[in-house]
Amino acid sequence: MSLTRRQVALGALAAVPLRGGWRDRTLYIAGDSTAAQKYSTEAPETGWGMAIPFFLRRGVKVANHAVNGRSSKSFVDEGRLEAILSAIRPGDLLLVQFAHNDEKIADPVRYTEPWTTYQDYLRLYIEGARAHGARPVLATPVERRRFDVDGNAVPTHGDYPAAMRALAQQERVALLDIEALSLALWQRLGVEETKVYFNWTDTEQDNTHFNPPGAIAVARLVARELARTRVLAPHDLVRLRDEIPTSWITWPEATDASDLR
Repeated sequence: MSLTRRQVALGALAAVPLRGGWRDRTLYIAGDSTAAQKYSTEAPETGWGMAIPFFLRRGVKVANHAVNGRSSKSFVDEGRLEAILSAIRPGDLLLVQFAHNDEKIADPVRYTEPWTTYQDYLRLYIEGARAHGARPVLATPVERRRFDVDGNAVPTHGDYPAAMRALAQQERVALLDIEALSLALWQRLGVEETKVYFNWTDTEQDNTHFNPPGAIAVARLVARELARTRVLAPHDLVRLRDEIPTSWITWPEATDASDLR
């Protein structure tokens, strides 16, 4: 399940400056429903990938390939990583966030084991990006809204964040620790206020997916981590401390059934 070292080396050699400097870059997102584009029929549910462009300068574009219900395994098996790698170019970034669906042990299509198959599949993203001269970036999964009886935010992702952290260190890949940061944010906001950040409506109490305020808050965590890890330079980022109006979030009409996959 891995590319040869020669392929990786050749891809790295392709990552050279263009026109005397770096061209515009694209941030590709491979992930699940917490990051995915949502459409008008799904509003007000909002993926954080819909809000990340608000924190990036025009020279960094976003190609959000995150899809509802996918795991690190099913995303690859459906050819979605291959589709990204067919378009990605030297200097681009591939941000990878999975675990929510990798955890579904009863579903062999999606399940991965944290310390074996989960890491194996994540390596495909790392090696694939590097083979094309792009930079892989791992993001631990954003936390769900869950509190104990004492009002403490509790983790829900088991060993998956630790397995990703270990892999990032082993492979020398930039790590955005969104799991730890989002858990701390939910703790600070508390039981009631977090409802404003998740997809709580009159008809639904969803503790996994976000409303616009939550998507913006998580996207801000991602942007700040991109700065902290020096994946992006300070001049690539904007509005890190600014209030982002929720009215900036829009939900386009789905063009065909595949948009609602």
